[in-house]
Amino acid sequence: MRKQQLWKPLAASIALTLSASAYAKVSPQEATKLGSELTCVGAVASGNEAGTIPPFSGKWLGTPPGIDYTPNVGQHPIDPYPQDKPLFSIDGQNWKQYKDNLTEGQIALLQRFPDTFRIPVYQGRRDFRYPDQICEVAKKNATEGELVDEGMGFKALMGAIPFPIPSGENQAMQVLANHNFPFRAYTEVMEQRDLAEVNTSGEITWGRTFNNGLNIVTAPDYIGKPIGEIMAYSDTGTLLPTRDKGKRTVSIEPVNFAQGQRLAWTYNPGTRRVRQLPEYGFDTPAAGTSGKMTIDQDRLMNGSPERYDWELKGKREIYVPANAYRVHEESVSYDDLLTPNHANPTFMRYELRRVWVLEGNLKSTHRHKYGKRVMYIDEDTWHGVISDYYDTRGELVNHALLNYYYAYDMDAWQAGTSFYHDLTTGGYVAYNLFQDLAKGPILNAGGLEPDNFTPAALRRRAH
Repeated sequence: MRKQQLWKPLAASIALTLSASAYAKVSPQEATKLGSELTCVGAVASGNEAGTIPPFSGKWLGTPPGIDYTPNVGQHPIDPYPQDKPLFSIDGQNWKQYKDNLTEGQIALLQRFPDTFRIPVYQGRRDFRYPDQICEVAKKNATEGELVDEGMGFKALMGAIPFPIPSGENQAMQVLANHNFPFRAYTEVMEQRDLAEVNTSGEITWGRTFNNGLNIVTAPDYIGKPIGEIMAYSDTGTLLPTRDKGKRTVSIEPVNFAQGQRLAWTYNPGTRRVRQLPEYGFDTPAAGTSGKMTIDQDRLMNGSPERYDWELKGKREIYVPANAYRVHEESVSYDDLLTPNHANPTFMRYELRRVWVLEGNLKSTHRHKYGKRVMYIDEDTWHGVISDYYDTRGELVNHALLNYYYAYDMDAWQAGTSFYHDLTTGGYVAYNLFQDLAKGPILNAGGLEPDNFTPAALRRRAH
């Protein structure tokens, strides 16, 4: 990876100047909790009093013993807990017993589909850990990381989350920054990934794309160095539906949305031209979803947080998707997985977890399809695992869940298949499917450079 390329300016609008206002930082004494009573990224290491959440063991780094896995080639995940069985299931008949540990979106699905939707609950497992280098960076960030520009950006060291112990003012933006900047793959290639829009009768409209991603802030040569201007690059092309085949978009994600914006260029095979998109993200419909999913719902929330006022609601114990290996196994067929109304619960795994609850309410000065969004962020990983979305009248209209698994390729958690349920008209979108494909995500194989993501590179590849 050529270091000079990572930092070259790509847009005049992205500046280095940071505002004087800054929030966060904890004392060195407080930071000593990391790696003891807290995990190295700030989760409570002990279990809960009821024993339904286990203590953190962190006994495995990378591939567990006894698993035959070849990293960096797109092999499907292998379940380290193949003998685990559900302890119980939450369904349309018994959900009231568990309502204190459910989200409004989960309750809505249980009520709407009482005979088919269920939440299979498994024994909690907290066995995987991050590399020591990432833990060291997280500890430094605890005492040095700070928000700038009213939370639209931050200063911290690259590699680990910027705020392992949220504190002081504007903790909501610290938690959101952690969600957007965890340690994850620095290169991700999906030669194919499928998208299914499943209507209320079970009929499926298919989409297929490919994607190349370069995540600058976790690039090996830069871990532990001060964060720069650019977060990530992306290159996405459409394979299905046929009418859109050949469309391709490259984008650049800034670190600080007060100083820069997401830049994107697209190639249209009909006009054979590359043009810059005036706006890319927010509630622009995601391709192939008939409006059931917006671009900023990928990973539940991405891009600029500017349209919402964010409030941290504390922590709750919620049944959320966790250790989601089975749903991604090569033996799982789309026919079995994509059942009417919701995905087949047989392949799901939920555990009781402590999650941060983050609520965003649409500002009166901005527009968006969703007037409110409530995110549930796993304290062990800082990844959003569930989000409930409300329209501008306050009605619950969408429930989304994201299946994460610990990827042995990168010693961290990978976003797998997600499901977005339209609670108004029915149906759902299954996003980032690869179960029926020869390869899954190719993680940390390298080979991508910033020059692969420019308008000129897009023009060369498209022609």
